[in-house]
Amino acid sequence: MISNSIISESARPIWQIPIAALFFTMAFGIMGYKVFLWATTNQPLGIRLLDFEGVIYFTGIGASFCSRKRIHIDIPNSRFRPTIEVGPVKLGSWQTIKNYQYVSVFHQPTVGGDYIFEVNLWYDNNKHFELYEEDNYKEAFLIGYELSEELNIDLLDATEPNNFKWVNKEEWKTKIASGKID
Repeated sequence: MISNSIISESARPIWQIPIAALFFTMAFGIMGYKVFLWATTNQPLGIRLLDFEGVIYFTGIGASFCSRKRIHIDIPNSRFRPTIEVGPVKLGSWQTIKNYQYVSVFHQPTVGGDYIFEVNLWYDNNKHFELYEEDNYKEAFLIGYELSEELNIDLLDATEPNNFKWVNKEEWKTKIASGKID
């Protein structure tokens, strides 16, 4: 990991892109139809939110099919920026975090009975910043390990309930170097 990096959720499935394009096209079509009606009638040009209700709904649905969550990390300035991105549009603001304590990797049960692994950065004694979610333990753990190395703080493995343990990062360095990660 370099001093300025991005942690990103996995890419959206390819089948979601045409669905998003369909909803964006419907929103654009409704907007074009409304402009056409205003241009061809003698009605005064009064813009109401109700006229664009369909545009708002279809744009929101399209954005949900092609959005991506990312976290931009600026380690030299100690800033983190969680964003939701739809194409070139990035929504999110920078947050400054000082007094890092440790990075933890733990699992959360989902509704279906599976588990999702979360990586959190803990700071100021009891505050945490959610960095990453993944259903793959190895991938989540590597993100946590790389961030803990970059920030030079400890890594907590909290994937077993009531059996939290601090990770020996020297052992992990040798595992990563040998390519034998469990």
